[in-house]
Amino acid sequence: MPHGRPWRLGRGACPHRIDRFLEPCLLLLLHGDQSHGYNLLEELNKFGFAEAPVDSSVVYRALRQMEEAGWLISRWDTSGPGPAKRLYTVTPAGEEWLHAWAKSIRQSVVTLESFLGEYDASFRRTENGESNNGQ
Repeated sequence: MPHGRPWRLGRGACPHRIDRFLEPCLLLLLHGDQSHGYNLLEELNKFGFAEAPVDSSVVYRALRQMEEAGWLISRWDTSGPGPAKRLYTVTPAGEEWLHAWAKSIRQSVVTLESFLGEYDASFRRTENGESNNGQ
């Protein structure tokens, strides 16, 4: 790991703002269905959160912020056993935000693939004894 600024977030070692990536993941999980926060926590594993699980407080904070932004609505579900639980549903504005996220992620994938191509080429040159001077 590079010296200087620590990039650790929770148990993972990722320089990206994972709390922001929760937004599209939660919206996608809720698209076409409704769910409780606890179920959403379990379903986040589909997006690679199994190695570095997200703290439940981060998920519930994101859900509250997304509801305040108008991307979700919630209601109290009292139908099951135990205490009432919030049941979340995506709004049309949330679907629009999900589409915007998907477009942005697609653009990021192109950028990241370009970076990785240059990175791989650079290290192949270095490993083959070629100089990177003058580039």
